[in-house]
Amino acid sequence: VCAFFWRIGLRLGGRASPRLAFWPAPPRPLYLLWNVIAASGARIVRKAERADALIVFDDQTYYTPPNGWQDALNARCTDVSKSKVVAVFEAVSGRKLGLDPTEHSGPMVRKGEINGAHDGAILTGPVGSEPGMTYQRLIDNSTDEGTVIDLRCPTLFGKPLTVFLKERPIASRFANMNSRCRIAEPDAVFSAEELDLIARFCQTLGLDWGGIDVLRDRQSGEIFIVDANKTDMGPPLALPLGDKIAAMSTIAARFQSGLRAYIKARQELNP
Repeated sequence: VCAFFWRIGLRLGGRASPRLAFWPAPPRPLYLLWNVIAASGARIVRKAERADALIVFDDQTYYTPPNGWQDALNARCTDVSKSKVVAVFEAVSGRKLGLDPTEHSGPMVRKGEINGAHDGAILTGPVGSEPGMTYQRLIDNSTDEGTVIDLRCPTLFGKPLTVFLKERPIASRFANMNSRCRIAEPDAVFSAEELDLIARFCQTLGLDWGGIDVLRDRQSGEIFIVDANKTDMGPPLALPLGDKIAAMSTIAARFQSGLRAYIKARQELNP
């Protein structure tokens, strides 16, 4: 599959393909961005001075960009802890997501603050607060078939490039394995107002490139952004091969277009 993506990249990219430099290191093949770069035809270079764009690709929850990288993509995204995601989402949406576990009565979700922990659990409050944990509303994203659906959105400059509808049994709702996965166009899943909310969330968090997890509450119909990741992996394993190829072709074309517009705008500002 990766070799196929490289062939797509040769067709999409050509000799004028953007050159990208990464800190602290380029993405590896298990990461979605590696596949996007391969499929788009962008080129990875080692030296920042040879690059058309710089990208911070660091999977730590908290970090500080090094000297010379303060203007790189994702340089402002210095905190992707669960409590930070909650705070940003509440600020841009006006919807309550975080909870005080010592005061909340009823079900709630407890998650570790650290990126990629996959340690969510449902508790019944009130309970004592544990160090290193954050507490959120339990969003009812269930289906009539006894599953839950997470909407994973790879984004560039706040725009979802596609939507992975990741489905799994309710009993394993916090697992990292899906029983089914589909793809959909962003405007078929989200309204214009919701797409604007996603854009404002990414802008406020400083997430220029990355993935966000969105849950749609079955009762209210409202969306809640519950996680953000600068270094998400993918495409999802449960996605059929044909859909993987289609998704990567779409993401790559939109990534290339958005990146070229970004590079052109920077060149015009600094001729």
